[in-house]
Amino acid sequence: MRRVIFAAMLVAACAPRGDFTAAPADRGSATPTAIFVGTTRVAGEDGFSRDRADVASFLRYDISIPAEREAGTVNWPRRSQKPDADKHFLTLNETRFAEPVAFRGALRDAMALRGQAVAVVYVHGFNNTMAEGVYRVAQMHHDLKVPGVAIHYAWPSRGSALGYVYDRDSALFGRGGFEDLLDEVAASGAREIVIVAHSMGSALSMETLRQMALRGNSRALSRIKGVVLISPDLDVDLFRSIALDIGTLPQPFVIFGSSKDRILNLSATISGAPERLGNLEDLTKIQDLKVTYIDTAAYDVGAGHFNLGTNPTLISLFSGIIGIDAALRADERSRVGLFQGLVLTVRNATEIVLAPVGAIGEVQAD
Repeated sequence: MRRVIFAAMLVAACAPRGDFTAAPADRGSATPTAIFVGTTRVAGEDGFSRDRADVASFLRYDISIPAEREAGTVNWPRRSQKPDADKHFLTLNETRFAEPVAFRGALRDAMALRGQAVAVVYVHGFNNTMAEGVYRVAQMHHDLKVPGVAIHYAWPSRGSALGYVYDRDSALFGRGGFEDLLDEVAASGAREIVIVAHSMGSALSMETLRQMALRGNSRALSRIKGVVLISPDLDVDLFRSIALDIGTLPQPFVIFGSSKDRILNLSATISGAPERLGNLEDLTKIQDLKVTYIDTAAYDVGAGHFNLGTNPTLISLFSGIIGIDAALRADERSRVGLFQGLVLTVRNATEIVLAPVGAIGEVQAD
């Protein structure tokens, strides 16, 4: 078993990685999308490395999203291939802000242009390069039709399948930078902040919320109006402890998991724990927390570790995801059969097991 795991990790480590590629003058029918970024990666002439910076940097990327692709995909041009704006994710512009005040001003202008004061802050997971994180955020924000301005926190992942321990330490290191970014977003005038975190980024996000709550950082914390954790790579007992330290979890609080997530099964093996938050089969340990847990195992793509961002059916199902919890909790009776899924209510926690139409019956339990 260990040989199989190690071989899989080596294959992943050798796979080609995505990088920023400048868009040609002819943009075709591509859609431009602005992504604001706060990062604790070290800045260099060739971009941002995996090394850890004590002070956060602030940027804006304008990304070109191609029209000719399936929802959930990020199409990279091959090194030997000419960039095509109709087929590839490309970079239109990169702006580095010399001071946080300039970042705040640009973010304020972007919200004013949209006529909104909603900011959606994405946090990437394990094994990401700077470009992969930014392009994936652009893809998710666009495909899920998320309202508000897109912001990305790029913590210093090693960008290697063999860098799990380095990334876990970097996620803890990145708490201060993430809090700084949330403070800047609040200072820009955002009245509502929604956090969307994937995998190990979920652990970083929860630790940061705990840190803010214990410090009494009410300026940003009071404006967080929702949290979405996607395949969270986080110990269940630790999640519960953090949630209790925070006190009242931001609402809505939605967790997208998969009971068959192979990446989290591996993470659980490495950690010596039976399961992670993102592959729970039993909600008993978190039953008293006000969360909505959605099991997407029936829609697994690949290892089942990023179904919400990569499965076209789920993307269509959860288009406009911000505010989904309000719909879930609006009417107790409407939960039965919602999304053609099995709904189980256990005290405060709500579990939804998604299934294709007609695959399962409708059941509700108190």
